[in-house]
Amino acid sequence: MPEHFQIFTVRVLPADLQYDVEGDLTLLEAADMSRVQLPSSCRNGTCRTCICQLVSGEVVYTVEWPGLSAEEKTEGWVLPCVARPVSNVVLDQPTATAG
Repeated sequence: MPEHFQIFTVRVLPADLQYDVEGDLTLLEAADMSRVQLPSSCRNGTCRTCICQLVSGEVVYTVEWPGLSAEEKTEGWVLPCVARPVSNVVLDQPTATAG
């Protein structure tokens, strides 16, 4: 029987861009596939180029401890390159553009 993945929607403010994340894709991988350009570099959670604010929703990480401090995580900062949504998500990333 094929696996059934849930699809979550991501909105990126302030540009009001929207895309879907299906399966086990990260927020950044799905953005790339949807032609939404988020800043990125290392893609493994260490360089922090992609850091943005999680306005609403919830994510889990593909790495045990992404390059965020406990305080940053509490304040809602996320690294889309290693974050997978577990709900619909709204991100604040002022440099995001439609590609």
